[in-house]
Amino acid sequence: MATEPQESATRLAAETWESLFRTQVAVMRKLQTGTAFKALPVNEYDVLFNLSQCPSGWLRLNELNDHVLLSQSSLSRMVERLEKRGLVERTTAPEDGRGVLLSLTEAGKELQREVGRSHVRDIAGIVKPALTPAEQRELRRLTDKLRASLQHR
Repeated sequence: MATEPQESATRLAAETWESLFRTQVAVMRKLQTGTAFKALPVNEYDVLFNLSQCPSGWLRLNELNDHVLLSQSSLSRMVERLEKRGLVERTTAPEDGRGVLLSLTEAGKELQREVGRSHVRDIAGIVKPALTPAEQRELRRLTDKLRASLQHR
């Protein structure tokens, strides 16, 4: 009987994760059918978005890999495709000569902004009818707290 509270806490954690995961999958499926991702697949947008968030304008390939749900080899191939399309620029890191630095080209910045505006409207169309502003802030607080706890482990 001593393990019952532990099992219950474990079950609750698993059910919480399952709910979060299934909600994320359902939201992403809905977003992928929206207007934003007609011009650019969601994984490519994710790369452009993450590059747009870099204050220096440049991000190492391995750092970008920490922010996307792609394997290193898949990300490298995607970056090659984005570079050929003129959306991403790649250069060698000056401090070590082995690292790869990435940045958005002007065309990449414009496409990211264009898709981003549409994406934000699609997100609002899903979230605003379902959650009050207070619930949205609470959900953000909880997800930020969970993500932060992983960064300290």
